[in-house]
Amino acid sequence: MPRRQVLVQLDDELVSQLDRIALEHGTNRSELLRQGALAVISAESSRLADDVLRASYRMTPQDPAIVDAARRLAADTMPAW
Repeated sequence: MPRRQVLVQLDDELVSQLDRIALEHGTNRSELLRQGALAVISAESSRLADDVLRASYRMTPQDPAIVDAARRLAADTMPAW
């Protein structure tokens, strides 16, 4: 995949930390930042998927039989303290 150079401004302490981590992992600063960018994108994708999942749990089924079945199932799976 073709790469595009992007200018990013970082303070000296952050650059030092990135260089140390890159050295420990046997890579370079650019690769470390690429991996970091991918991690941010993955986290955002997971957050969006979680939002959709949470929204689906807030939906109420229209069929009363489904609601009753869900309540019975929930009651059956509750631990007996």
